[in-house]
Amino acid sequence: MIELIANFVERNTQLSLLALLGLSVYLGVRYVNSPWRKVPPGPSGLPIIGNIHQMGSSKQWLKYTEWRKTYGDFIFLNAGGQPLLVVSSSKVAGDLLDRRATIYSDRPQNIVANDMMTGGLLITFTHYNDIWRRLRKAAHEGLNKSIAHRYHQTQTNEAVLLTQGVLSDPKNFDDHLRRTAVSSIMTMLYDYPPIQSQDDPTVKRIHDFVVRLTRAALPGAHLVEFFPWMRYIPSSLAKWKRDAEQGFAKDSVLFEGLFKSVQDRMEKGDEGYSLSSFLIKEADRHNITMRENAWLAGTMYGAATDTNAGVMSWFMFAMMLYPETMRRGQEELDLVVGRDRLPSFADFENLPYIRALVKEALRWRPLDPLGIPHRSIEDDWYEGYFIPKGTIVIPNVWSLNRDPEIHGANAHEFDPLRHLDGKGQIKAAPPDTKEEGHFTYGFGRRICVGRHVANNSLFIEIAMMLWAMNIERARDENGKLLPMDVDGCWEDGLA
Repeated sequence: MIELIANFVERNTQLSLLALLGLSVYLGVRYVNSPWRKVPPGPSGLPIIGNIHQMGSSKQWLKYTEWRKTYGDFIFLNAGGQPLLVVSSSKVAGDLLDRRATIYSDRPQNIVANDMMTGGLLITFTHYNDIWRRLRKAAHEGLNKSIAHRYHQTQTNEAVLLTQGVLSDPKNFDDHLRRTAVSSIMTMLYDYPPIQSQDDPTVKRIHDFVVRLTRAALPGAHLVEFFPWMRYIPSSLAKWKRDAEQGFAKDSVLFEGLFKSVQDRMEKGDEGYSLSSFLIKEADRHNITMRENAWLAGTMYGAATDTNAGVMSWFMFAMMLYPETMRRGQEELDLVVGRDRLPSFADFENLPYIRALVKEALRWRPLDPLGIPHRSIEDDWYEGYFIPKGTIVIPNVWSLNRDPEIHGANAHEFDPLRHLDGKGQIKAAPPDTKEEGHFTYGFGRRICVGRHVANNSLFIEIAMMLWAMNIERARDENGKLLPMDVDGCWEDGLA
């Protein structure tokens, strides 16, 4: 009996050892052949959390730019199990986000900001799906280069008001920049009358939406982004979910009301051109519902106001730090426009240096140094490296805009001449910048749909201000220039 038991144990031990050996061989072969062994280079992380502790919570673009020197043009990171790819090269950005746009045009999941607060209708965050394609097509047709001239009069009027405001109250120039940005976009979206103050009730309601949305979109703002099953918790038991859903209902009433007011005026024959009037006329052809159109128009507000006011703030900083660029712009204006009239869009082709100022203001201090993340929808291989499905791709716009191989050894300086050829005309822009001369507007199919209108606003505002005034640093009681800490004005990419 004892001998039988011993033989049984011996046989089973041998079988167990063989099974263990087989499993080890299988796992070893699987490990050797796993594509995950061939992900792009990056810093070594820790178990579970990966590289989270190394990424930092502020000015990450500076850390990524430094890492580029060690790990190369695209860096693989692990954020608690979420694969990330930081892209710091224009070639890699163009190859992946543009030429492989079918794979890399999606956005990361954002359950609260995209799904709940905006009903999946915020074009910036919407996934790469049918809704996004319809919204994008409609927005492109209403804002593209060939139709952007329809907004020239509004932009000119607001540039004059901006210049008058800054001249009369220079200490509060930032308030005037923001009022102009708000007033311009409200007129272009809804044919809204010029806004005299940011305290306008409708503007305050839209601004409240933008603030709530921005907070909800911040990494770590809601646990449901890490534990998606929490989205199924009843609203009665989850205040964060209840607030998001109630916000969507309230904001839908706001945007639909603004949109409907344009429709009512059109029916009465009082039709001024606006993006909303265009969307109303083309709604059937675009196959877009009234709610979708209302959200499309409404959510253009945040992107447009931030871009205009933020870039103009940095432009004014640049004029104070680099006064020679201001004087050169003024010399061009004096030569082309003279002192007997105001600058206009009719001068556009004859003001290449002013246009170069616009490009440089956008390049020098991008408002979002890490762009808006993309997401891969399938496994991919690039230059021998594996990029898994679901990877969040972060374009390091700061590094791209300051690449000395593209922008020269003085890429960190504000120098509009980099955009001009030997004859003083706008030269061909670097590859993959869509003739913008920078990467601030984004990439591929997700590039900013309103960039032509935005460029026009910046052009006429810069031309008008330089024609009318000097933008100079303040001086102390002894006449010495007060110091300026341009980097101290930077808060995670927002001026």
